[in-house]
Amino acid sequence: MDGVYVLLIWVKRKKRIRTGKLGSLEFARGLYFYVGRALNGLEKRIKRHLKKSKRHFWHIDYLLEYSDILGIIYVRTFYKESECNIAYSLGKRFKLIENFGSSDCRCRSHLFFKPI
Repeated sequence: MDGVYVLLIWVKRKKRIRTGKLGSLEFARGLYFYVGRALNGLEKRIKRHLKKSKRHFWHIDYLLEYSDILGIIYVRTFYKESECNIAYSLGKRFKLIENFGSSDCRCRSHLFFKPI
């Protein structure tokens, strides 16, 4: 199944995390929204995100090591543009973490933050 998903992520305390090529970023306490896409394997991608122990491949892998997934919203779609459309909409409402998770598109980010 192809699709786009949003991970709802809780960071319980401020933490500086090395995030691969983005370097070291400070994540404030609060709620984060990460937009991702999985072509040919939405269920498998979501299961991977839920595992605590895994090889770090994407930016989000580094953040998930120090946070909790509170929920997942997903939609089945064949349109790759859906991921960026959702990211664009979230970016209008929440603070974005520049260049996070958007290395394969023109979006400013695929990770958004709401302080709690």
